[in-house]
Amino acid sequence: MIKHLVVVGVGLIGGSFALDLKRQGQVARVTGIGRSRANLETALERGIIDTIGDDLASAVASADLVMLAAPVGAMPALFAELAAVLPPDCIVTDAGSTKLDVIAAARAGLGARIGQFVPGHPIAGAETNGSAAARLGLYADKPYILTPLPENTPADMAIVESLWRGCGADVVRMDAALHDRVFAAVSHLPHLLAFALMDELASRPQAELYFRYAGAGLRDGTRIAGSHPEMWRDITLANRDALLEELDALTEKLKSMRALVAAKDGAALEQVFSRARQARNNWLQGKYND
Repeated sequence: MIKHLVVVGVGLIGGSFALDLKRQGQVARVTGIGRSRANLETALERGIIDTIGDDLASAVASADLVMLAAPVGAMPALFAELAAVLPPDCIVTDAGSTKLDVIAAARAGLGARIGQFVPGHPIAGAETNGSAAARLGLYADKPYILTPLPENTPADMAIVESLWRGCGADVVRMDAALHDRVFAAVSHLPHLLAFALMDELASRPQAELYFRYAGAGLRDGTRIAGSHPEMWRDITLANRDALLEELDALTEKLKSMRALVAAKDGAALEQVFSRARQARNNWLQGKYND
């Protein structure tokens, strides 16, 4: 059991983590840290946290576990601050959508204490944010990817894994570099496309006309454009190299499809659409999970 959990960034991810641990009786006390007092007050009112921390140093002084659920761009400063105040037996973990940059920030900030940081990534995001969006069961049957470091102890990794399993997550381990390549393709690229399409439509002289007649296709295809801009700015820049490769690959695919449209090659277009439809159906039916 975690006697004292400190959540830095009490939003959808950090708040839901705290709620699930409380429900399972795996944590006795939760302190919230964040930039918005109003958001922390909401978290307190909802019972997500038990106290609002005035500053990181005083909050972590008695902590067993620190969850960093802040934007990845904030990680370097957080690790630098933690280095001077982190208790020797306290575990630090994160929920960042990129791992190589967060691990590098942890190494730079924590130095010889890097072994206390157990990096991970819960795959359960949504376009909503803030403590008002936190909910029980967010992680049920969702993957949680642990990207352990050579310096991590088996005991610390077991604690982090146990907590996420208590939230209902399916825990897997993955190399950090592979993690970033995979999520550049299946998460970061789709977000970029949704943001780009909405921004392009909104910039048109008759934007209101297009949006007036837009239906489920645009709504469903751009749902994630409602995500937090600061968070996705940080993720995009943090995973820049892998994301550029994915953008280049998709650009080539769009060029080939443009050529098919220009050539009125209906048969070839139908083949692309059929392959895409089958791939999506296979994914939704869990055929890629084995």
